[in-house]
Amino acid sequence: MEGGLKPMDAEQLRENAHKMVDFIADYYKNIESFPVLSQVQPGYLHKLLPGSAPNQPESLQDVLDDVQTKILPGVTHWQSPDYFAYFSSNSSVAGFLGEMLSAGINMVGFSWITSPAATELEMIVLDWLAKLLKLPDDFLSTGQGGGVIQGTASEAALVVLLAARDKVLRTVGKDAIGKLVAYASDQTHSSLQKACQIGGIHPENCRLLKTDKSTEYALSPESLSAAISHDIAVGLIPFFLCGTVGTTSSTAVDPLPALGQITKSNEMWFHVDAAYAGSACICPEYRHYIDGIEEADSFNMNAHKWFLTNFDCSALWVKDRNALIQSLSTNPEFLRNKASEANLVVDYKDWQIPLGRRFRSLKLWMVLRLYGLENLQSYIRNHIALAKHFEELISQDPRFQVVAPRKFSLVCFCLLPPHDKEDCANILNADLLDAVNSTGKLFISHTKCLVLSGKYTLRFAVGAPLTEERHVNEALKVLQDKATSLLQTL
Repeated sequence: MEGGLKPMDAEQLRENAHKMVDFIADYYKNIESFPVLSQVQPGYLHKLLPGSAPNQPESLQDVLDDVQTKILPGVTHWQSPDYFAYFSSNSSVAGFLGEMLSAGINMVGFSWITSPAATELEMIVLDWLAKLLKLPDDFLSTGQGGGVIQGTASEAALVVLLAARDKVLRTVGKDAIGKLVAYASDQTHSSLQKACQIGGIHPENCRLLKTDKSTEYALSPESLSAAISHDIAVGLIPFFLCGTVGTTSSTAVDPLPALGQITKSNEMWFHVDAAYAGSACICPEYRHYIDGIEEADSFNMNAHKWFLTNFDCSALWVKDRNALIQSLSTNPEFLRNKASEANLVVDYKDWQIPLGRRFRSLKLWMVLRLYGLENLQSYIRNHIALAKHFEELISQDPRFQVVAPRKFSLVCFCLLPPHDKEDCANILNADLLDAVNSTGKLFISHTKCLVLSGKYTLRFAVGAPLTEERHVNEALKVLQDKATSLLQTL
């Protein structure tokens, strides 16, 4: 039809993409001018945008003007150098370029034949990363296992739990699903509980075993053995353990060698979640935190957290790819092809929940090539040094207390109340959190009081790509100033 819409015009793309890149570059150039935590109120955007889409096209400049004046005020700036909340979600020039290329090619790589390069590059790049982490050869694509990029660590936990569930049920029968028990520490990410819900594991059979300060909040092998023995005695079937290297609350590290021996003797699937701290293990001095990984059946780390790879890019390795395939494979007629039928290729659709998948390996490949191992190691070490610097500074202020040992780039601390007001400690720290974040000068988060020995704990996580020592120093000053104000009101 004459005059019809032609959305893909190379020259129009060139013109508009230049404008978009300029806009994004300016955003990063001026990122420190924004409040780190968005200061808007719920429903703000409904008041600023029309109630229906336009009938006629608008200019890109008009759209970008609205982004500047209406969207950015509602953005919490995860790439800000003053972002110290949760864990970081890294961005980089290399990661952005890879994301841009992936978006430009815009293929849907659910099977090898839909884009052979997408499948094969993912296999190669995850083998590269596995070797940087010195993972056992069992996790490489050259054997029975291999790596796959999931969207998040939550998806990784779900797919391996489903694989473990079905592997057991093929032996004991599907009717035994109500007897299956999964284990983890009470520090484990809540995604495990969601995985159990989705996987049909009874809520009471998701055992979150208590940890305490004596083990630095790591899972005790003795408590795991005791729980397993008790469950077997009452006719239940232990089938899955999630160990963590770098828990969300305090970056606790579970003792992988001992836990691996327990799971092995009980024929359980052992999954290791190193979503945050796995990146640090490319540095030789931190690699020991995943000693014992040879006992695991699966291992996960998020390249989008601390490895300069734009969200989303969660690397999962398994020793037995067939366990995933048997649980997650579908083979409708419209997906059949000679390469897959002959078992000559990997079809990643059978390693994940959705059918469709993006060309995510491009950005990880570009990060590894454009930065190289030595620069990536220096990047990690710098953040850990900055966290150590913050820990030393705040430890010198007698009003504050470091609550848990620092292993990586997270510092857990709290503001101490006066001796005659100790019962208001948790409220005091919650108020400090709100006071600091409401300034817009930095953003920190907390751990609920039941997780770390009953203390409402503040978390200072260094990991944003642009963070320098001056940002850490300025953050400390804001914390100290707000602490002074709050203590004066008591």
